[in-house]
Amino acid sequence: MKQLETAFITGAASGIGRALALALAEKGTALYLTDIDADALAETGAEVRKHQANVHLQVLDVADRAAVEAAAGDAVAKLGPMDAVFNNAGVSMSDTVSQMGYADLEWLMNINFYGVVYGTKAFLPDMLARGRGHIVNVSSLFGLIGVGSQSAYCAAKHAVKGFNESLYYELEGTGVQVHSVHPGGVDTNIVANGKHLHNVDGDTSADKAQDGFKDMIKTSAEGAAKTILDGVRKGQYRILVGTDARRIDRLQRWMPNRWRQLFSKAMADRRGKSPF
Repeated sequence: MKQLETAFITGAASGIGRALALALAEKGTALYLTDIDADALAETGAEVRKHQANVHLQVLDVADRAAVEAAAGDAVAKLGPMDAVFNNAGVSMSDTVSQMGYADLEWLMNINFYGVVYGTKAFLPDMLARGRGHIVNVSSLFGLIGVGSQSAYCAAKHAVKGFNESLYYELEGTGVQVHSVHPGGVDTNIVANGKHLHNVDGDTSADKAQDGFKDMIKTSAEGAAKTILDGVRKGQYRILVGTDARRIDRLQRWMPNRWRQLFSKAMADRRGKSPF
């Protein structure tokens, strides 16, 4: 892969999105950074500018299709065609299927799934016309497995995985690549900023959920960004982020029935500490 001259990143105000922006800025990539959090996005912009990078910032709700399309058009107008789009923005929610409200389910799906769809379709026609480009769509380890109280999140991330895989076959021979990213436990604010309504035991404590998530962190945001960018550089379709993602991916594929038994026991042993 040649050096990325331009890139569009959603969810760039913190976590993996910010780490991607900083890593790309160090390489001289011109960046169009978006997030719904204006203040935190401005902080990212200030950090990126320390690398003398050409950067434009745009407050963006990825659940708003028209806004995503407008931002894509603005990015191309200001920086030229995008070499890569990183559809990274996402939110979390813990709730059981029986208790979950439709409004909360739709809120999460509109961001975590449709936000990826909108970001992909906004840039894909131009990439196909040019015969090159990278679409980097962030799914999750939870796009490979199911977890109690995470049905909405898992459904969205599984949907991203299926969307990516179908797109992979459609793009063969076009020069455009899609990369399906599956992070495990990464040190971000996704749980702290998410909705914790109920876990499988009925616990509604957001603080306990955040503490439990901290116990599961295996990878820094900077480490995740490096793994993702290395995978894009190597032309990898599926990019697993973290030792936990790689290990669990193997276990659930090699022994799916035994895996469910082991995972159920592991979750039972973590009761009181896990956010799930």
